[in-house]
Formats: sequence, C-alpha cells, structure tokens
Amino acid sequence: MLSEPRAGRLAAWGNSLLAGHVSPDDAVLAVVGEDAVHRVEALPGESGQVGLTLALGRLRALGVSGLRVALPAPGHPLGLSGPPEFNARALEAEQAVVCHGAAFGLVPEVYEAGPEGDVHVEVVWHVLPVREAPPADVPSLGEAERELAEALRDATEVLTRLDVAGSGPVAEAAVDAYRARAERRREVLAPGYPPRAVRVLELAQRVETLITVATKSGHGGAVSSSEIFARQEALRPVERTARRAQVAAYNSIVEERERGVR
Repeated sequence: MLSEPRAGRLAAWGNSLLAGHVSPDDAVLAVVGEDAVHRVEALPGESGQVGLTLALGRLRALGVSGLRVALPAPGHPLGLSGPPEFNARALEAEQAVVCHGAAFGLVPEVYEAGPEGDVHVEVVWHVLPVREAPPADVPSLGEAERELAEALRDATEVLTRLDVAGSGPVAEAAVDAYRARAERRREVLAPGYPPRAVRVLELAQRVETLITVATKSGHGGAVSSSEIFARQEALRPVERTARRAQVAAYNSIVEERERGVR
C-alpha cells in the first residue's frame, strides 16, 4: 500500500475536526487530497448525496464523537464489528470508517470520470448501519509497535536468507524514495494525534512499501517453488501486522479519549 487509504484520511482528519484542531474546510481539503470530489450517500436526514462538510457536521449532530478505521482482508475482518452487510461492503472496498458514538459506518466507492487523458477520481461514501461492539483484532499502539518490529525482523531474516530482491540496500533506497514523495504531498496523520501514533503509522507504511517492493521485484534468488512459497509465507504475516498497526494508529485518538487520556 503505497498511498494512505481514503478511510485513514477521513478518520484522521475527521477526528481532528471533531476535536477542534482544524477547520471544516482544512479537514475536507485534506480528506479529498488529489481526488476531484468526495460525496456522502444515505446520510440520515438527507435524500440524496451531500458534500463532506455537511456530512461531517451532520454526523456530529447525530452523536458521532470519533471515527475509527477498518482495513479488512479475506479471513481477517480487521476493525469490523458487523453486521454482515456492512462487513461485506467493507471487505469489498478493503477499507471503511466506523463511527464512535452513533451506529454508522462509511464505505468508499471510487469512480473514474472524464475523457481519456483527463481522468479524475470521484469518491462516494455510503453510510450503513453498524453494530455497536468492539472492533475485531485491533491492538493497542504499544502492542502494534512491538509486533511490527518483531515481524519486520523475522521477515527480513527469511528474505535475506533466500536472497530475495527487495530485502537489501536497493529496496531500502526505494522505500526512502517512496517516503520522500509521500512526505512532500501530505502530513502523517492529522493535528491532535499522539507522537507515538505518528511513529507507528510511519513504520507500518514503510513496512508495507518494503513488502510491495519485494513482491514486485520478481523472485530474486528464490529459484525453487519451496523458496518462493517461503518468501510468500514470510511476507503474509508482516503485511497483516502492518495493517493492524495502521488501524491502531488511526484509531488511537478515539481509544485515548475513551480511556480518559485526552
């Protein structure tokens, strides 16, 4: 995942807005990013699609006090709590936002529009009912940081032993280049998040970039089917751990507020 998930941007900047750290205009500008427009559909009290500014204000009026991220994958309903219809939509999109304080969730649907050579991206967030229950498999920030460091160490050992492209200096240089481009375009998280959340998210994104580089770089020195399988097995738990860490970082401001830290 070389770019921040849209659900992450919506949750991070939505939380910052709800906490009074940014203005509605600044929050919406950050959420939309390089997309052309974001709209929200099936918002309670509205008959059609509305803009993000109105939608965030309406969600606050409906009792929403925070936004959590879900980044599910097949067999791993990370951050979800049901019901099945919402889980299915979130799994198809591979991401969702779950409201805290009111039983709503938002799932993005992405469209490309415009003539060839001038294509732009439009996003519609579908509002659906959710079950008010603890989200699945979300670690604390401390747990996520420890797990990520351990998973990265173990996977690097395996990839290096297999002489897989993507585990050495060339891959590190590619990761640094990706990070430099990303940092020129956006902030990590949003105002109001604890420094540890920023650190965990940066590490998780770095790990996911490394996984992508390794995956796209061919089989490297892994010439046998068993070695190729070993590499895939080494990367799978690391990718899962990186997703868990991302969710922990995005959700941290809500979790801290629930514990009375903020």
